[in-house]
Amino acid sequence: MAKVLIIGAGGVGNVVVRKCAQVPEVFSEIMLASRTKSKCDAIANDIKTTKIQTAAVDADDAKQVADLVRSFKPELVINVALPYQDLPIMDACLETGVHYLDTANYEPKDEAKFEYSWQWAYRERFKEKGIMALLGCGFDPGQTQIYTAYAAKHHFDEMHELDIVDCNAGDHGQAFATNFNPEINIREITQDGKYWENGEWKIIPAMSIHKPINYPNIGPKESYLLYHEELESLVINFPTLKRARFWMTFGQQYITHLNVMQNIGITSIKPIKFQGMDIIPLEFLKALLPEPGSLGENYTGETSIGCQIKGIKDGKEQTYFVWNNCKHQDAYKDCKAQGVSYTTGVPAMLGAKLMMEGVWMKPGVYNCEEMDPDPFMSQIGKYGLPWHEKVGLELHTSS
Repeated sequence: MAKVLIIGAGGVGNVVVRKCAQVPEVFSEIMLASRTKSKCDAIANDIKTTKIQTAAVDADDAKQVADLVRSFKPELVINVALPYQDLPIMDACLETGVHYLDTANYEPKDEAKFEYSWQWAYRERFKEKGIMALLGCGFDPGQTQIYTAYAAKHHFDEMHELDIVDCNAGDHGQAFATNFNPEINIREITQDGKYWENGEWKIIPAMSIHKPINYPNIGPKESYLLYHEELESLVINFPTLKRARFWMTFGQQYITHLNVMQNIGITSIKPIKFQGMDIIPLEFLKALLPEPGSLGENYTGETSIGCQIKGIKDGKEQTYFVWNNCKHQDAYKDCKAQGVSYTTGVPAMLGAKLMMEGVWMKPGVYNCEEMDPDPFMSQIGKYGLPWHEKVGLELHTSS
């Protein structure tokens, strides 16, 4: 039995608190906190099975977070706030001696750049304090890394090529909307692309490499090569990888809107003067766009996310594909969420559960592929994200 503090009441936070409430034998007490307490209250009041405590907290302020931790006394903080807030929350956990889990790595607010170096710098301090931080325990990052670790453990002697493929074939009925925080989403896809090949990072212009990939139960969808954070740790923890890439689908309407917004400068993160005030165009755009958590009710279609891997097994070349398909309608039925929030929030709950049960528990700072994948893989299906695998299946990602 464990007390858990969840920070962040957006689309993913909504899923995490609802999934934790479904496992009362592990999460005996739950608090949901965010800058806007009314958002927490709305979620808590809608959950009939479990009493959820709520609180207001500014997650940019490590002292405020630490004070809340001291007051509630959780064993674990689940951070599903903004990536800018990872370090203040980690500081608070370090100060109070509480375990930590997040779903996205840190990035500075004034630069569209994300990498693990800032969080990996906490390794020794967390270890000395006797507490654990599990980084990026969503789907991608998170479940994709667990898939890769599972493949390495059970299907390969050496892995040589990894392609993470992420398709959202859903329809939310909006002219333009993002499936998670608009500010983070647009920063992510408008920066340069990057992939690993032959021991070095290859840099490409944003969205400049793309091709159709044939996704299970969906069919071919145009997919764009992006940089995604899990690649950074995967190529370190699986050094036999000669190439590692990440692909994500975008519809033509999305690309057209994005190009126009970039051309007029509204995706910029550099402050501009407007009526005597400094404003950041991307933050203003975020205020105009639909809240991702509001998209779920009318969302149709499904997501498909998986890992295409090539390598050697018993001296022979082998291909392997492991994946999950998630219907937006099923996500809404379970958690009143759309599928992208759902596929991020469910792995976060299970990672937290495994930590609190002592299955994934060791002091320090870790990425998901450093954990034993088997306990996660044996349970994730019953919590809403069943997985499938096929040896010999190739999705035509080789070129």
